[in-house]
Amino acid sequence: MPQPQLKPAWANAYVGGTLSEPHFRALAQLIEAQVGIKIPQGKRFMLEGRLLKRVRALGLSDISEYVDALFDASQFEDELIHLIDVVTTNKTDFFREPAHFDFMRQTAVPELIKQRGGADRVHKLKVWSAAASMGMEAYTMAIVLDDMVRSGSRIDFRVLGTDISNPVLRMAQKAIYDIEALKPVPESLAKRYFLRSREPARAECRVVPELRSRVSFQRMNLMSPTYPVDRDVDIIFCRNVLIYFDKPTQRKVVTQLASHLRPGGYLMVGHSESMVHNVVPGLTQVRPTIFRV
Repeated sequence: MPQPQLKPAWANAYVGGTLSEPHFRALAQLIEAQVGIKIPQGKRFMLEGRLLKRVRALGLSDISEYVDALFDASQFEDELIHLIDVVTTNKTDFFREPAHFDFMRQTAVPELIKQRGGADRVHKLKVWSAAASMGMEAYTMAIVLDDMVRSGSRIDFRVLGTDISNPVLRMAQKAIYDIEALKPVPESLAKRYFLRSREPARAECRVVPELRSRVSFQRMNLMSPTYPVDRDVDIIFCRNVLIYFDKPTQRKVVTQLASHLRPGGYLMVGHSESMVHNVVPGLTQVRPTIFRV
């Protein structure tokens, strides 16, 4: 990751215990350069509130001291990861935007099998949740695919989940969630794929080991010049993250993602991101938020 000039001129622009305007501008520029997320002026106080939590966690006195610590050469790389965790939004649910999972079951996977010569042999499938957050999307993909196997589909699948935030990736790897998170999951699937805590006071559940073994997670920045992912992926979900990027960044990210799809593979984006087909040539729109290479 690029490292800014240490101890820049604005580092002394401290006003009380708040995030000063110069600090805000500098941090917003740093965040956009590192992860592509634009933080408008209207989000200044949101950023301040989140930074204050980090200030307390480090035992610092104020945001000015935090900025000094952030731009210290010996601490920059480690603290930058925490700063990114502070500003990223990790809204996620099981079976969020369920039409995509229905399409995967009813259309995408059957089409991919047909493309490879029919259903008389086992077909390997690679699917990727490119903004995995706490893992719910990746595990939903695995649930749908495993349920298809149980229903007779001859597929052998693996799911990859990537995200820039280390804390949410640790949660994804543990695969432990509040019972309330199961509300969107059909009851038959919830019983099959989740273990409930034997302690009533702990209203938690965990994804069953058999499913966890088919899902792996790794840290990845969508702003990186290259992605450490295979280039024969069948289905990529990258939903509700492109909206935080400007058009050039969207073009760069979608082009990168598409380059990791095998011919005929599918890219699915969020319902507020259907502009993708206007951004990257070579993608064919098959539904408002579903594209194929």
